[in-house]
Amino acid sequence: MKISRVYELYMKCRKEKEMKLLVRRLYLKDTYTIGQLFVNGIYICDTLEDKVRPEGEKIIGETAIPAGTYEVILNRSPKFKRDLPRLIDVPNFTGVLIHRGNRARDTAGCILVGENKAPGLVINSTGYEIMLVGAIQGAIERDEEIEIKIE
Repeated sequence: MKISRVYELYMKCRKEKEMKLLVRRLYLKDTYTIGQLFVNGIYICDTLEDKVRPEGEKIIGETAIPAGTYEVILNRSPKFKRDLPRLIDVPNFTGVLIHRGNRARDTAGCILVGENKAPGLVINSTGYEIMLVGAIQGAIERDEEIEIKIE
């Protein structure tokens, strides 16, 4: 993670009245999905999700959330014991978070952040989670609406 990217994100988010996250899914594989995360148009990192399945088909803990736009809040995860971005009103899913992790088995329907340097993996995810949580905390302090679009 480059300091210049963090600073660019900070400056851009300070000027906006809302925070818009975008996950652009690029590689839909048999057991996982790789994408890219943007915040207000700035590429931040790669993402790892479970497999994208046809509408109406869901295997618990092994299915990516449906494409769409969702509100994002920041709250305490009972499982992880830290504040994390939580997606609100995802159809047929509960507890969808954005957090650190490395493999599809770490997702359970959530979105992992990091660097995709090998098939089916993201690495260096802790720093990206910390950066994203900090950016969202700043948006909340500025009373901004936060949403994520999955496409």
